Amino acid sequence: MRIHTSFESVVNIANPVVTIGTFDGVHLGHIAIISRISEIAKEIGGETVLLTFYPHPRMVLHPDDHQIKLLHAPEEKARKLEEAGIDHLVIYPFSKEFSRLSPFEYVRDLIVTGLHAHTVAVGYDHRFGRNREGDHLGLVELSETFGFQVEEIPAKMIDSNNVSSTKIRSALESGMIQEASQFLGYRYSLTGKVIKGDGIGRTFGYPTANIEVNYAYKLIPANGIYAVETIVMGKSYRGVASIGVRPTINNKNLRSVEVFIFDFNEDIYGENIQMTFVDYIRPEMKFGSIDELKQNIANDIIKAKQLF
Repeated sequence: MRIHTSFESVVNIANPVVTIGTFDGVHLGHIAIISRISEIAKEIGGETVLLTFYPHPRMVLHPDDHQIKLLHAPEEKARKLEEAGIDHLVIYPFSKEFSRLSPFEYVRDLIVTGLHAHTVAVGYDHRFGRNREGDHLGLVELSETFGFQVEEIPAKMIDSNNVSSTKIRSALESGMIQEASQFLGYRYSLTGKVIKGDGIGRTFGYPTANIEVNYAYKLIPANGIYAVETIVMGKSYRGVASIGVRPTINNKNLRSVEVFIFDFNEDIYGENIQMTFVDYIRPEMKFGSIDELKQNIANDIIKAKQLF
């Protein structure tokens, strides 16, 4: 897959078959759209093009909204789109000026002049242009003006998976890991750097790696205990992760992400690790003593190994 950050490099693409959207999560509904444009491209001897935007439109239009959380960092999304079979990923800079383009200007400047689209395939509910004024009928009318084809991907094809990025975010924020995995078509993961913690876990036999998540807008699942798989220095290990404020031993009420990796005892400070969620074990709890906490950690490990 080629990644383009301007239209200048979008040249010599054979019969571009274009779809447009945020595609956060690259979930099963997105895969249905990508599968369809791949079919069209094969039929006409073309190449698939996905036009997306960065920063996320909400970050630009609502800069004071600090609650926005995304399923993918940009590099994660690019990797998933490549795995899904996209030939060209075009990342267009989203700005307030851009958001004011009329549907006519949007189609003229992006789809026609920028991408030289042969076919544009979008979901039945796709909206575009200033105040989301453009819709499928408007796109069809503009295609007749500019000479490209339009295919509306029907609700049945997309919604048969009964999935949306919003549903996935809600599932993760509720600790419903299995449901999120079913919607995504794969397991959700976090990537981050191992940083210094307070070392308390080591004092009672459960040294944990504290993770600083790399992407500030990355959605972190609900507080609780999880069975996870980790990739550390290229190798895969199983473990138990804790997300939350550690109420038994933490007086600062600061949220943290940490993982106890099974059968592992190496110094990995400063290393980037990937943590993939297998299942939810239990909610975060405050215990009456360190001994009670230790016993529950031991139980969590047993449950995690059973899940694996």
